[in-house]
Amino acid sequence: MTMIQLFFSTILQPVLMFSIWLVAISISGCAHSEATGAPTSVETREVTLLFTNDFESAFDPIPAFWDPQVENLGGIAHIATLIDKIRAREDVVFLFDAGDIFTGVLSKKTEGMVPMEMMITMDYDAMAIGNHEFEYGWESFAKTKDRLPFPVLGANLFYAESGLPYAQAFTIVEREGVRIGVIGIMGQDAGTAIIPSNIKGIDIRDPAETIRPYIDMLKPQVDLIVVLTHQGKTAPMQTDDEAHPEIQRGIESEIQLAGAVPGIDVIFSGHADSGTESPYVHPRTGTLIMQTYGQGTRLGSLLLRFERASGPVGTSTKITSHNGQLIPVVSNELAAHPVVAEKLAAYKAQFPELQETLCFAEERISRRYNEESDLGNLYADIIRAEAGAEIGLMPSGALRADLPAGDVPLIDVIDSFPFTDRVAQLEMTGSQILAVLEQSLTLERGMLQVSGLKVKYTLSKPFGKRVQSVAVNGVKLKPDSHYHVSTVEIMAQGGDLYHAFREGKRIASEDVKFSDVLTRHLRNAGTVGLPPKGRLLSLD
Repeated sequence: MTMIQLFFSTILQPVLMFSIWLVAISISGCAHSEATGAPTSVETREVTLLFTNDFESAFDPIPAFWDPQVENLGGIAHIATLIDKIRAREDVVFLFDAGDIFTGVLSKKTEGMVPMEMMITMDYDAMAIGNHEFEYGWESFAKTKDRLPFPVLGANLFYAESGLPYAQAFTIVEREGVRIGVIGIMGQDAGTAIIPSNIKGIDIRDPAETIRPYIDMLKPQVDLIVVLTHQGKTAPMQTDDEAHPEIQRGIESEIQLAGAVPGIDVIFSGHADSGTESPYVHPRTGTLIMQTYGQGTRLGSLLLRFERASGPVGTSTKITSHNGQLIPVVSNELAAHPVVAEKLAAYKAQFPELQETLCFAEERISRRYNEESDLGNLYADIIRAEAGAEIGLMPSGALRADLPAGDVPLIDVIDSFPFTDRVAQLEMTGSQILAVLEQSLTLERGMLQVSGLKVKYTLSKPFGKRVQSVAVNGVKLKPDSHYHVSTVEIMAQGGDLYHAFREGKRIASEDVKFSDVLTRHLRNAGTVGLPPKGRLLSLD
C-alpha cells in the first residue's frame, strides 16, 4: 500500500464516511418517517388544497334542472371567483386538476389553447393528464402542454418505441414554507376511452408500480404527498348524473391504489366523475380520497392541519385533522371573474359563427347513459341517414351535452358532440352486431344508442346473454346476413371496448366529420322534435 493509499484509508476515508453519515441523518426521516428521538420542536400548519377534475371545457353555467333550489351551476368565470375568494380568506392555498381539461367547441377550434389559457389565468399549481388531452393526438398535446407554466404530470406515460417518458412524472410545489410533492397518473382503462389511433405510440404502465419509487424518493423532501389520478371506470355522460347515484362509477381504483402504495397523503381523482361529498379515508393507509362530479359544477376543497416535528434524526409530519367538501359553484350567487370572463368573451368573438341559431328544439333533448335517450336516438338517426345505412349506432359516452329547448345555437350542437370523429361505414354480419350489442349491455361505457334496430334485453342475465331479440327495420336479425352500419370513428376502430367493430369490413366513403353532418342536418331540419322511442326495451 502506498503512502497516499494509506493516508486515504486511515484518515480521509473515515472522515468522508462520517460526513456522508451526517448528511444522510439530516435528510432522512423527514416527512412521514418515525422519529426515534424526542422532538426538539413541533410546528402546526394549515393548508387548503383546491381541485377540479374533468372540466372538459364546460366554460358556461349549465341549468341545474334536477335541483329545484339552484338555477345554474358552474361556469369557468364563476369558479375562478370562488377560488379567489378562498385564496383571500385562507393563508396557504394550492390548486390542482386531475385531468380532462379538453373537449368542447372552443377547445376543438383552438386545439386546447382556450382551456389552457383559462388555467393559466386561474394560476393552477399542477395538473394530471387525462384521456381527453389526447383528443387531437398525442403529438399535438406533446407540443401544446409545454405552453403551460405549471407542471403537466403523467408519471406512467411513456413513448412505446423508445421507452422514454412522455411527460413530467412529479413536481414539488412550495408556498409559505409548506412543501407538497405532486405525482400525476392516467389509468390504463382511461386510455381506451379515446380514438385508438390518437394514443397509438404511448404506453400506459401500471400506476402503482410506477409511482412507488417516486413516493419513496419524495417522502424525505416534502410535508405532504398528493397524487392526481385519472383512472377508474369512464364517467356516465349524463347532465344530471350527480342526482343519480345508481349510475355513478365509484372510486374503487383510487381505493386500491391507496392500499397498494403506502405513503400517499391525498388522492384527487378524475375520469369517473364520482362526487365525494366528504373525503374517503383509507382504513389501512389513511390516504384521503376526493373527486368532484366534473364539468366545474363543484370545487373540491380539502383543509388539512398537520404537525411538523423536528428532532435529532430529522423531521416528520402527521396530519392531525381534515375537513373536505365539494363546494357548489352556484353561478347566480358568484360574480364572473372579470379577467377570465374577458378572455373567454375574446375567444368567443373570434368565432362569431358559433352563435348562429341552427334550429329550434320543441323541447329539451336530453341524454341518458344507461338507457335509450332522446339525444342518442336523434344522433343515431342522423348518422344512419347520412350514410343511407340500415343501422346507425352512436356511443352514449360521445354525447357530452343536452340540446336546450327553443333556439339552438351552433355552439350548443358542437358541444353536444365535440369530437373530431369521422362518419365511418362498415359491412357487419348479424353475429358481429350481436357482439357489439352484448358489449353495450355490460354498461361499461353506457348503452349504445341505435337507429334501425329494436333490441329487447334483460340486464338480469349474465354478460353475453343479455340480448333477447333484435329486429332490423322490423325484420329479425340473421347472424349470417350482412348489414350496412354507420357509426363514428372511435367505434369503427374498436375504441370504448367495442372490439367487435374491428371485425367489420370498412366501406369506402367520403371523409366527413360527424360534427359537420350534425350541423347540416339540423340546419336543414329547422325544427326538431323528439324522435320516436321504443328501440331499446328492457324485459326486466
